[in-house]
Amino acid sequence: MEPVIVALDERLDNPGNTVPFAGHLDEGGYEVGEHDFALPGGIDYDLVLTNAGEGILVTGMLRAHVVGECDRCLDPAEFDVAAEVDEYYLFHEPEHPAEDEEEGPDYSLVSPDRTLDLTEALTSALVMETPFVVLCRPDCKGLCPVCGANLNHGDCGHAAQIEEERLSSNPFAALRGLDLSDGADEPQPGEKD
Repeated sequence: MEPVIVALDERLDNPGNTVPFAGHLDEGGYEVGEHDFALPGGIDYDLVLTNAGEGILVTGMLRAHVVGECDRCLDPAEFDVAAEVDEYYLFHEPEHPAEDEEEGPDYSLVSPDRTLDLTEALTSALVMETPFVVLCRPDCKGLCPVCGANLNHGDCGHAAQIEEERLSSNPFAALRGLDLSDGADEPQPGEKD
């Protein structure tokens, strides 16, 4: 993501002061794990910067239309992201920081030149609202495991074969022909009808 830098001015000198900050990024796309996503309309953000005494609180919304690939059928999958941005930038590093050994410090700092780099806050908000499983539609049927045909476009004719393979691979398939009747309807040896 291209850097989003905000220069702090006298409007944020006193605690309680707020300044709106909105913009658009012509970002082409981003990655989450093995997924590549396109952003055909870029990213829009609408934020409020507030002097909270010990730092600047940045809150607001990020919006984007996202195009990816369906995890079931590999067709294009589109969704909208409306992500909440909430980041706190301290003026000075705390005397006794509570650091998580694995993740490092859990805070950001206002730069010495009185600027904020909002890039990470915006990127995190976008990634956090990206679905883990991306589908072209909620009832996507996926691909046929036999021939690879997209089952959303029609039946390829392998449904019966797939069902038979599923039943035969079941560990209890050998019990299918077993007669489990208790014989209560049949006369027992030595009994009269």
